[in-house]
Amino acid sequence: MRGPSETGSADGGRRGVLGAVATTAAAVAVGAAGCPSPAAPAAGEAPAAGGVPARTLGRTGAQVEPVSLGGEGILRTTGRHREAVPVILEALRLGVRYCDTAPAYQQSQDYYGEAFRAAGPKAREQVFLASKTHARDRDGALRLLDDSLRRLGTDHLDSWQLHDLREIEELDAIFGKRGAIEAVEQARADGRVRHVGITGHHDPRILLEAMRRYPVDTVLCAVNPADPARLPFLTTVVEEARRRGVGVIGMKIMAAGRLLQDRAASASELIHYAASHADTVIIGCSSIDEVRENLGARSLSFPMPPAERAALEARVAPRAGRYDTFKVG
Repeated sequence: MRGPSETGSADGGRRGVLGAVATTAAAVAVGAAGCPSPAAPAAGEAPAAGGVPARTLGRTGAQVEPVSLGGEGILRTTGRHREAVPVILEALRLGVRYCDTAPAYQQSQDYYGEAFRAAGPKAREQVFLASKTHARDRDGALRLLDDSLRRLGTDHLDSWQLHDLREIEELDAIFGKRGAIEAVEQARADGRVRHVGITGHHDPRILLEAMRRYPVDTVLCAVNPADPARLPFLTTVVEEARRRGVGVIGMKIMAAGRLLQDRAASASELIHYAASHADTVIIGCSSIDEVRENLGARSLSFPMPPAERAALEARVAPRAGRYDTFKVG
């Protein structure tokens, strides 16, 4: 089996990682003191940070905020517990509702498991936890699932996603005899998995075909202002997901940091844009400060006005090819 080839540079990694042991130890202590307990979500919308309503994540019914914690950044590393765990703890302390990870993200799942233990017994249940499988066969997917549950320290995933779909042949394997979809069905039946999703940033046509073949609950796809220029996900995958009642999660919102490096747009603009199209956007963070800054965008007024979205797309368009290198061809 092959793993996804996404880089771990992180859409949110703008300042470098925490290095001082004293700083990280203090952060762990703060997080371990406990996480806030958001009120149980009501039907429709629920309160979010700064009084901004949460959104319903498609047919899952889960209440999510515009900005969520990604599984990359400092979390997509090995042996960086002292820097990675405080990032998760700070997000939990600030009331993050959706957390993303994957077996392919090095020790990301281990860091989450450690953070949940440090934050207390209620921490895990306060978030919608999503992990993935890059195995295309039933047995391989089930092995990855059991390993994910062990590393995360939980008995179930809120969403289990078929990771990094790129080719029709992969779909044929997944939906064929003893394919990964059999693992999904088994895990849903026995309670290890509550919802199923698909992810991809390579070719929108593959995600469209996956939605046609199976009634998935969520789709995780690329959303940024360079998207309309070539092989767009917004006018294909996102529109089809909306038609089917599938929850939409945005990724690559900063084009692996290139949009920021070129000063083509600010982090706030990019979050505002992407979260105006998706139910929530996941951002990999490299420090506690980045967690605070990114989650602070929850208080923006959504959606971004159409004129501002169009202006941002036009600003980015001349160099769009630099910002969509993760797409096919």
